[in-house]
Amino acid sequence: MPSLTRQAVIDRREVRYRRRLTLRVTTKEQAVEFVKDVGFCFLFPIQRVEMPSLWDAIAGRVVKTTNKHTGYEIERTWGWKDEALNQKVWFYGKLLRGRATLVSLDFLPNFYALSENYGDYEQDYLDEYRTGALSAEAKAIYEALLKHGALDAVRLRREARLSAEANKPRFEKALTELQTGLKVLPVGIAPVGAWRYAFIYEILPRWLPDLPERARPISRAEARCQILDRYIHNVIASPLAAAARVFGWKLTDARQTAEALADRGRVELDAKVKGIRELQLAAA
Repeated sequence: MPSLTRQAVIDRREVRYRRRLTLRVTTKEQAVEFVKDVGFCFLFPIQRVEMPSLWDAIAGRVVKTTNKHTGYEIERTWGWKDEALNQKVWFYGKLLRGRATLVSLDFLPNFYALSENYGDYEQDYLDEYRTGALSAEAKAIYEALLKHGALDAVRLRREARLSAEANKPRFEKALTELQTGLKVLPVGIAPVGAWRYAFIYEILPRWLPDLPERARPISRAEARCQILDRYIHNVIASPLAAAARVFGWKLTDARQTAEALADRGRVELDAKVKGIRELQLAAA
């Protein structure tokens, strides 16, 4: 592989991330294609986490995120995400690092294969609860969805008996837990609550019934290979430890995965990049 420089890494990322005005995403259809292309990305850029984001792709350059509800980037990023919730064009939920993540439906089985879901969504969660891997609050929320079907967040809190204001942080934490575990996801918006805006949540395998079967043939090792391969070819180069942190993997698992990809000729281990001190895992 030709020697890399820091500037070359930046330039190649700009293309992958669509951070050029000539490449930026300008329609909802292009947004869907962008997510398919990168496989997975954040909705908004996350500080100190290297990853494409829909926000950057829409902006076509680096633009600081905002708390305002109006503006070219926020109206499209947030608006298109909301409009797509019930259209099954991608997975949206708090997945990577517990932050808003978009995943192509074609790529989603790789993440599902790494989850603790084994195909029986009505029973698997109980095994996790018994071993202490699932909180009591998450169990209550999940069972409310099992019993009643898709629910908006206001009613979901009530059915899970977490509607007291003091329980709001526990409810939000448990919802994130269920999303990072690929158990539930937002599937729509309901005009309820103080802001007349609340996510509607559903159990993931009920929303996408073929997902468990599509994930079943994928081993954990192969799922990691597919995920790390796509990640490195998006970011071009990354310290292995940083890549492991993105996905919450043990460093030993990340190293084994990187070595498997190197054997396939997909990445270069311990690559030296001019202008960067730390050795990198680089796209081949």
